[in-house]
Amino acid sequence: MSLKYSRNQQDAEDVLQDSFLVAFNKIHQYNFKGSFEGWLKRIVINTALQKYRKEPSLYLVKEEALCEEELDFDESSLGVNEILDMIQSLPDRYRLVFNLYVLDSFSHKEIAEMLNISVGTSKSNLSRAKQILKKAIENRKKKLEKA
Repeated sequence: MSLKYSRNQQDAEDVLQDSFLVAFNKIHQYNFKGSFEGWLKRIVINTALQKYRKEPSLYLVKEEALCEEELDFDESSLGVNEILDMIQSLPDRYRLVFNLYVLDSFSHKEIAEMLNISVGTSKSNLSRAKQILKKAIENRKKKLEKA
């Protein structure tokens, strides 16, 4: 879970360790409503978001006209690790919005609240993430065709 919200393995390990500390310190707040896995997942996501909110390298992207990009993760040519590497290479804000929306099914309104951005910025960041990933997938496929 923490790996998809991080730039690399080391950052993911830091997020995971911090998440377990938070969970340990707040275990008394778990009230057995819903799954423990869901409760812990939410802690990991919030810990990762909190880490990236503190970093000055985050930047906001203004709302722009959006084009809906569809991604073709062709399983025959791309492995899970390659896809994960592509997602991890996204700029922080794009990666966070992409993961929250596509992989964890949060709405743009929820993402906007979590990241303290506008709904339009969330949509714009998702669109840009998809554009970057689409280009990376196309480049990878071209390399495979040449080989």
